[in-house]
Amino acid sequence: MRFKLNPVLLGVLTAISVPVTVNADSLAGAFTEGKADIDIRMRYEAVDDGNPLTEDADAATMRTRLGFTTGNYYDLQAHADFEVVHTGGDFNSKTNGNTGYAVVADPKVEELNQAWLAYSGIDNNVFKLGRQRVILDNARFVGNVGWRQNEQTFDALAYINSSFDDVSILLAHVGQVNTILGGSLNTNTNLFNVGLDKTPIGKVSAYAYSIDLDDSSANDTLTLGARLKGSASDFLYTVEYAQQSDTADNTSDLSASYTLLEAGYKIGDTKFFIADEILGSDDGAASFQTLLATKHAFNGWADKFLTTPVDGLNDLYVKAVTKVGGFKLVGVYHDFTSDNGSTDYGTELDLLVVKPIDKNIKALVKYSDYSADTFSTDTKKIWVSLEGKFSQ
Repeated sequence: MRFKLNPVLLGVLTAISVPVTVNADSLAGAFTEGKADIDIRMRYEAVDDGNPLTEDADAATMRTRLGFTTGNYYDLQAHADFEVVHTGGDFNSKTNGNTGYAVVADPKVEELNQAWLAYSGIDNNVFKLGRQRVILDNARFVGNVGWRQNEQTFDALAYINSSFDDVSILLAHVGQVNTILGGSLNTNTNLFNVGLDKTPIGKVSAYAYSIDLDDSSANDTLTLGARLKGSASDFLYTVEYAQQSDTADNTSDLSASYTLLEAGYKIGDTKFFIADEILGSDDGAASFQTLLATKHAFNGWADKFLTTPVDGLNDLYVKAVTKVGGFKLVGVYHDFTSDNGSTDYGTELDLLVVKPIDKNIKALVKYSDYSADTFSTDTKKIWVSLEGKFSQ
């Protein structure tokens, strides 16, 4: 049976899931022992997408997220947070109709962001029902798209098991994906991820993600893979491989692979990396896709490759991360080519500066410069943001 939730049902579940015979004082205690939180992020984003048919975008946005998590009561815990995104400026949010401007995918939104009920009455087991944030591994395949003002959440039933030392198991059935644009995708998606946190060679995880979309059968895929992330003295490494095939109502005969090889070296507070990430092509007929991922974190911050080209994508990059005088500095250089045919797509330079002002507030400046070769258009983006997170 397919499991689906909507905001009304979630509110009802949160209200009635505690037995009616419980002591009112104890139930009140679950709220007095709870925690309220607020997350405010103000951002300016400017985009020159090199398209002669659109004007440059200037977007001023502010995201306010108010949340509350109860204390435990009969091993039950509830959480809800509401999100409001205010917008100003001239830009195409993909929902405001301003198609004459470059895209900044931060629409005006007022929504119930999360609303879940968790049960932990069985040792080392947690069941979570409702609208929730799901981030698996590095969010390469399943994430919350936290960079955008309105995050991606999932209406799901999730089970988390930590019965064995340094082993975590997650099973989740997703009935609806709530997108960054304020819309939703009805799904019959199943997620499985097992992680071994401490092995002699590092953290190992294996996963199986079956995505079945009601209204987009071409995106119905099964992804099977494994990931290793570890270190040896100052040497850092990550290796990952996955295979993607068609499933459910997908009528194509898809077979495409994903490969990541990343090597790094640490010198004091500085880390250097060189890596090759390949989202493969099935002989130019289709390509490896990451529909539920936090895509902005990968393949360049200019977001030119949110959808993998049909000939696939080979992203060869070098990266440096360091700290200087309380500032976090990141620099990344990408060289993009196709997997099928080795066509030059272009290059990109990404730069980031983050300065914590105190334990709750941080400022950020970010820049991306994509130079097109045979794919898309030259694109420059700059972001300036201030974010504060507080809880009580």
